[in-house]
Amino acid sequence: MPLPPLQESVAYIRSLGKEPAAQVLGRYREAGRVAVQPRCGVGGHDAMRELLQTLAAQGEPDILTITIDSHTRLGRFDRARRLAHLSPRELNGYPLVAHGWARGRELNEAVAAPLQIRHGSPDARLMFEVAVASGITSFEGGGISYNLPYSKDVALADSLAAWEAVDRRCGELAELGVIVDRELFGTLTAVLVPPSVSLAVSVLEAVLAARAGVRCISVAYPQGGHVAQDVAALRAIPLLAARYLPGDIDVHAVLHEFMGVFPRERDNAEDLILYGALVARLGGASKLLTKTYQEAYGIPDAEANAAGIRLARRANSPLLGFVAPDEERTAQELEWILAEVAEIVEPVLERPDTKAAVVEAFADGRLDIPFSASRHARSEVIPRRDASGAIRYLSAGRLPLSERTLRRHRDQVRSGAGAAPEMGSLLAELTADINYFPLLFGETARNPDPDALGGPRESRPRTPDRRPRSAAGRGGGDARA
Repeated sequence: MPLPPLQESVAYIRSLGKEPAAQVLGRYREAGRVAVQPRCGVGGHDAMRELLQTLAAQGEPDILTITIDSHTRLGRFDRARRLAHLSPRELNGYPLVAHGWARGRELNEAVAAPLQIRHGSPDARLMFEVAVASGITSFEGGGISYNLPYSKDVALADSLAAWEAVDRRCGELAELGVIVDRELFGTLTAVLVPPSVSLAVSVLEAVLAARAGVRCISVAYPQGGHVAQDVAALRAIPLLAARYLPGDIDVHAVLHEFMGVFPRERDNAEDLILYGALVARLGGASKLLTKTYQEAYGIPDAEANAAGIRLARRANSPLLGFVAPDEERTAQELEWILAEVAEIVEPVLERPDTKAAVVEAFADGRLDIPFSASRHARSEVIPRRDASGAIRYLSAGRLPLSERTLRRHRDQVRSGAGAAPEMGSLLAELTADINYFPLLFGETARNPDPDALGGPRESRPRTPDRRPRSAAGRGGGDARA
């Protein structure tokens, strides 16, 4: 079915009578609360509609997700279409392009909350057009963040050009009165991402998006696990926006709850979910992407997904207003993060052609991300946790960080060396850092510093929960997006 004219899609969005995502985010930010959004995506159309309706009824999320399957993400539309008709259970998300915009509208009309597309595609032009025709007002991704963490050999110049086309379309929609929330995937490779790497990539994508015409930008940050560092990173987002973006761009901070290895015991996992939601509130985030108590076992079922939404929303309770981070430590982390981001991005932004400067900087390592899947990033950055659990640079690779900055990270990592048990290799050390929370809860043999969250923790017994018997709550390809 051909796509409708843009003006017809705009008229449809207005006729829906639901708040667009940007308006929801603005309302929550003004109220000092955090909007809650789950991840979800399955291959069959009826199953996707049922899943959205179930989560809406049982969890009442503020924004709902359609996670896209891997074939669609990679532009294999014919294969996605074939599986959508013959064997939708083989898809790890919803093939929006295959199902088409008319069915996308059916999903939109099935729930009151606005929808967001989450995917992981380096070239999302067709997907975006179908999403707009479906009446969807929030779209995640960017030319760096939806390329380097996912794709092996897509040239940055190509992905940046494709996403510029998406962002220019957002500018056209804004002129017609429809503001699309463009969320940037600062989460990147999801675990052990130094805050200044995440935020530097988002700053560069935000600058390019704003120049192309985007009016609402959400900057997503992955929870690292240390209160002061995570709160500081979220608080840095509006400050970075004021420094690098035009004043008329609406910017929101978004927190992804911890995307590393989750605890297996249900009450431990639920503690971590509530903890992440509190971090989002303390950091001033407009939105939180939730997790579930079944996270350690694979794809959660719908019941667990809804329970995660309800639990995360409790962080908005006025009864929890007494909870506060160590403000002195948070202010120190904020100062460091802002300085590091400036050292990374300003040499790139000084160049007249920002897109070309980004490509060249990744090629020679002046921009980099750890653990990248792409041959177009050097992946020379090696992160480590310090004794308090904060994420530092064991090696900054070729990032243009000052000697003062590098010395501080060396000192922070070195200060933790004596506190950590001996390990046989860097791989073992990184594995332990990734398994941070299972270790903290004592679910593995080695228990880290009980003060590792930046504050005291009271020990208490835990009751194991059984492995989930079903898995229909989220697309399997959504481990990052």
